Amino acid sequence: MKRVQLGVKKQKKISNYLYHGLMLLLCIAMIYPLIWMLSSSFKENTDIFTTVDQLIPQNGTIRHYIDGWKGFAGYTFTTFFKNSFVIAIIASIGTVCSSVVVAFGFARLRFRGRKIWFTLMMLTMMLPSQVLMIPQFLLYNQLDMVGSILPLTLPSFFGSAFNIFMVMQFIRGIPKEMDEAARIDGCSWYGIFARIHIPMIKPAVATVAVLTFMGSWQDFMGPLLYLNGPDQYTVAYALKLFNDSAGNDYGATFAMAVLSLLPVLILFFIFQKQLVEGISIQGLKS
Repeated sequence: MKRVQLGVKKQKKISNYLYHGLMLLLCIAMIYPLIWMLSSSFKENTDIFTTVDQLIPQNGTIRHYIDGWKGFAGYTFTTFFKNSFVIAIIASIGTVCSSVVVAFGFARLRFRGRKIWFTLMMLTMMLPSQVLMIPQFLLYNQLDMVGSILPLTLPSFFGSAFNIFMVMQFIRGIPKEMDEAARIDGCSWYGIFARIHIPMIKPAVATVAVLTFMGSWQDFMGPLLYLNGPDQYTVAYALKLFNDSAGNDYGATFAMAVLSLLPVLILFFIFQKQLVEGISIQGLKS
């Protein structure tokens, strides 16, 4: 009996070693391009592609960061970062406010046509974004919004199907007895929403905010369609144009790419705990 137990324990240990070893290899494979890009941003342009196997620069330099920050067309990356922050923050605020309110309505309130509206909302998730590009562009052009940040921020104030559904599932995990007790005490639905649900769904709110910020920060197609001048460009779009204008200055391009990742990485590490709670199975109970 003891031999059988020892054999089972050895098999579990071997399985654990194999599992963690495989995960380590996958992590290295995923993170290696980022490490290589960071290393290349400190190399001379002549060494970037001739010393691909060397992650530690032989002749390190920060010149690429200085030259890259100068930007192009008379605008530095300060302008591009500022534009990205403005758009991403507004989009995050709009998505959080609208998605949380709509999610609470679907999860807790009973009104005529609720199931129909919910089905229509979920159907919007099945539409590829490419299908909507031309109709949306024509609509914003008729409204004279092309050339401004409104097409990139205004839709966020009308909710997002994925975020609404995620917050809904989180709200459904809150016992309804709490709502009933608050109603008995004379609390309105607005009070229940503000005093009970908002404090309890902070992980879901943080998840929606971070995911929206990341999506808006990395968006390339939106700025390409709707922004007309360098003074309006975001970091994602400016990187492409900077790469075209910089020619063979790959070091400067890599340097700006590294800097463009920092806000997202910092945001992720700050809200890592809330993100894990927001997307965990416990938070998605129905």
